[in-house]
Amino acid sequence: MQRVVVASTNPVKINAVREGFVRMFPDESFEFEGISVPSGVSDQPMTDEETYTGAMNRAVAAEEHVPEADFWVGLEGGIEEHHSGGLCVFGWLAVRSRTGKCGRGRTAAFFLPQAVADLVHQGFELGTADDQVFGRENSKQANGATGILTKDAVTRTDQYSQAMVLALIPFKNKDLF
Repeated sequence: MQRVVVASTNPVKINAVREGFVRMFPDESFEFEGISVPSGVSDQPMTDEETYTGAMNRAVAAEEHVPEADFWVGLEGGIEEHHSGGLCVFGWLAVRSRTGKCGRGRTAAFFLPQAVADLVHQGFELGTADDQVFGRENSKQANGATGILTKDAVTRTDQYSQAMVLALIPFKNKDLF
């Protein structure tokens, strides 16, 4: 049984990591554990680079906190002002292994409605802005903006699990990476 430490206690993110590992390695056994570690970036990253850095920092911090694990996964959700206009939402995932290999994957991206974007521009985190605009409570630990805006046609877990699969490419293709 391989131990995977997820640098988040958010059940959505832990489930997304689980789904990604199971899809990529259906014949292997894993146990998953979520821990809270700092990202070293803003609470609401506002660039692609800052979001990527947050995911990598979380994976490294998870490894430092639980060095006996086999894999450490950092996830970070971010927003960036897109050149075409509007705020674009996405996430980065970074996975490190005991062997020193590292994989990275980025989620699909989408644009926020203006009412949510306005609150983010005022300094609110996306989850808080979603809760205010959509009358929810703690939506970032449920379906988040992704699920709310797609009416759960794509859930937040779906969005992150696909990126987890992509981050695991180097581990699935060991001879190429």
